[in-house]
Amino acid sequence: MRWGFAGASTIASEFMLNAVRAQPGHSVAAVLSGDASRGRAYADRHGIGQSHDRLARFLSDSRIDAVYISTTNEKHHPQAMAAIAAGKHVLCEKPLAMTVDQAREMVAAARDRRVVFATNHHLRCAGSHRAVRALVQDGSLGRILSVRVFHAGHLPAHLRGWRLDDPAAGGGVIPDITVHDADTVRFYLNEDPAEVVARAASAGMGQGVEDSVMSVWTMPSGVMVQSHESFTHPHARSGIELHGTEGSVYARDVMSQRPEGTVTLLDARGRHDIPFDRHDLYEETVSAFADAVAGRGRPAADGEDGVRSLAVALAVRDAARTGRAVRVDYGNGAGTV
Repeated sequence: MRWGFAGASTIASEFMLNAVRAQPGHSVAAVLSGDASRGRAYADRHGIGQSHDRLARFLSDSRIDAVYISTTNEKHHPQAMAAIAAGKHVLCEKPLAMTVDQAREMVAAARDRRVVFATNHHLRCAGSHRAVRALVQDGSLGRILSVRVFHAGHLPAHLRGWRLDDPAAGGGVIPDITVHDADTVRFYLNEDPAEVVARAASAGMGQGVEDSVMSVWTMPSGVMVQSHESFTHPHARSGIELHGTEGSVYARDVMSQRPEGTVTLLDARGRHDIPFDRHDLYEETVSAFADAVAGRGRPAADGEDGVRSLAVALAVRDAARTGRAVRVDYGNGAGTV
């Protein structure tokens, strides 16, 4: 499969480029950048044959079978819709769009055009998170009572810019990190948050957008979820805990793009270190996507997963802005990122 990268981005160069090239027979044929000189430099630096600064010309390139979108958030919807209309398979970064209605439109268009459409929720491809999910599914924890997510870190200087100062581009910690945590909790529990309450703040790093948020989610089953995301914590460790009637699992340093961290189960028999596979998260994502294109299974996170994680993030933002409990709207929109 030949790929086109929409966005001369850091995530594409640091993670996705090698993940694509690790697949037998896969290559990156072209890159799209709104800045022609940046696009040419990016292509030369990373050994990509062609660069484009016009979306129409990029999508008319017959060498491109699939498009990976990693542009700023407000561009995801129009670029994905155009790629789908051109008959390309699409793997899109989160959040899929600025509204739930836009994201649903993307999913519907891909279904109608019969192309694969997926969301790059990389955490569910980690061996650590799959190990935690297996403990939930095999009953090791009993009935789940609560989940605690701590995903506060320090945004590196080279990733700042629009994430911290451009609301119109979808900046802020909620669309950047809360959306990932929503998908991870959904992945574990196989259910969607029903209602959320939240408080957000700007500690000085964000300009016009939130850089920290804490929220509590109510699940239909009654499980309570506490989640904390931030750009401003230079010494914090990430992780997730699940507590059930028969055991608790502690996953430390696992909210990462890299295959790292530890998973520990505590139950009546004591403490158990849980082994897990340390494969590359992005290689796993691309492999599952390629299998779906070939008719073998589904992507790791499909378009519907992207819609639902976006809906949770939007509800968290609405709750933080209004100071009220907000029902998560999965179908009719819930404000904008």
